[in-house]
Amino acid sequence: MREFRGNFSAFMRQVRHGASFIVTSRDEAVAIIQPPQPPARPRRQPGTLRGKIHMAPDFDTLPSEILAAMDGSQA
Repeated sequence: MREFRGNFSAFMRQVRHGASFIVTSRDEAVAIIQPPQPPARPRRQPGTLRGKIHMAPDFDTLPSEILAAMDGSQA
């Protein structure tokens, strides 16, 4: 414990690079110092949104006023 307190920043540098330590006091483990574990990513389930997303019937139809503005024929 005394060594850990005295060299805290050096131990943290080693932990940052992947090292782990068991801190003891009077031959009894009091802490485990290790890098954090990466967060568990939920596994994607194909088809989860099936039937929940709907396209509007005119989804791929561009309104004439927007089409004219893109062509430059309307100011």
